[in-house]
Amino acid sequence: MTTTEPLSSATKSPAPPGSSSVIAWLSFATMFVIGTDTFLVAPMLPTLADSFDVSTGVSGWMVSAYALGFALFALVAGPLSDGRDRRGVLLLGFAGFTVATGLCAVAQGFWTMILFRLLAGMSAALVTPQIWASIPVLVPGSAIVRTMGFAGAGMSISQVVGVPIGGWLAASSWHVPFLAVAGLAAVAWLVLWRVFPSVPAPASAGSSFFGIYAGLFRSRTFTWYLIAYLAYQTGVFETFSFIGSWLGKDFDLGVSAIGAAMMALGTGMAITSLFGSHIIKRFGQERTLALAITALVVIYGAVPFAPNLAVAIVLLALGSAVLGINYPIFMAMLLSQTTAARGTVSSLATTALYAGTTIGGVVGGVLLTDFDGFYGVAGFTVVALVIAFAIFAAAGAFRVREAEPAS
Repeated sequence: MTTTEPLSSATKSPAPPGSSSVIAWLSFATMFVIGTDTFLVAPMLPTLADSFDVSTGVSGWMVSAYALGFALFALVAGPLSDGRDRRGVLLLGFAGFTVATGLCAVAQGFWTMILFRLLAGMSAALVTPQIWASIPVLVPGSAIVRTMGFAGAGMSISQVVGVPIGGWLAASSWHVPFLAVAGLAAVAWLVLWRVFPSVPAPASAGSSFFGIYAGLFRSRTFTWYLIAYLAYQTGVFETFSFIGSWLGKDFDLGVSAIGAAMMALGTGMAITSLFGSHIIKRFGQERTLALAITALVVIYGAVPFAPNLAVAIVLLALGSAVLGINYPIFMAMLLSQTTAARGTVSSLATTALYAGTTIGGVVGGVLLTDFDGFYGVAGFTVVALVIAFAIFAAAGAFRVREAEPAS
């Protein structure tokens, strides 16, 4: 396996004029659809729990099933996609995602919903890694972080527009949001089929399934980055998955009001995802990441002590804004470790994200039930973020230096 080089200097075909904007908006649209489905269940948990007659703690599995399907299948999908044209893998995964999401609308019970969410997550595991892995190939090096910011913004804005609309639609029937997302996904698939360019496998992508993983994990830097990223996402999504349940429980908000609150959170994340590259350029990736994680520890530590709903929403929105800055930094850091196995790295990164969501969905439901208010959930998040900060610091993530390549 050929020794890798940093992301910004990786060998790739020059991008044709105007392609950066096209790829940025295609990435935005794809991640918007996937993001809408990812977060669709969170504001609907109280309604779904009542419909399927399950407790608040058990209802978290409807969030975790999607994440678990994604996390497990991505471990296989990543190495397989590295040896194939990414366009074909992207279209195949998106087709499966569209069907599975549509099936969620006709789920007859709790376990049927778990199955369909699992299938939707498995299909999404073929989609998002292709977007992240294609960006460094299809756009110039100077536009990589910005384009990744657009992809991240698609995920964020799905909360601003998609998730609240889903919450409002669910006020009449929980079946409608799934049908709406499935229809949107079908339209997005047609656009990708017509516009998304071919991204052939690199000449160096000839290693075996296990050889790809062995090459990546020989890099101690990559290994520790991934572990820290898992801890970070576990803490973040443990809080995020149960914001709706907490707002309903402590502030007596209904589904529509919870959807509106999620809009405020998503707005901050969307703005920083789109324009955070200017902040990153000003302070540098390393310093920005260190300051951002520190800010999250302070913000989420303060959330349970919010004296009223307005303060709680402001704090959560500030936290979301910081999250929008961090995401493209994480992806750039991880992808900088390889040129030949970007699909695998993207899959591992997203697997870590959804593995964190799975753990957080299970743990958060218990903590929300056993502790008054949001103290247990937020406390777990703060501990996870402190652990992530310590690992990143030990691995040198906050020092300005060349990335250690995986062989």
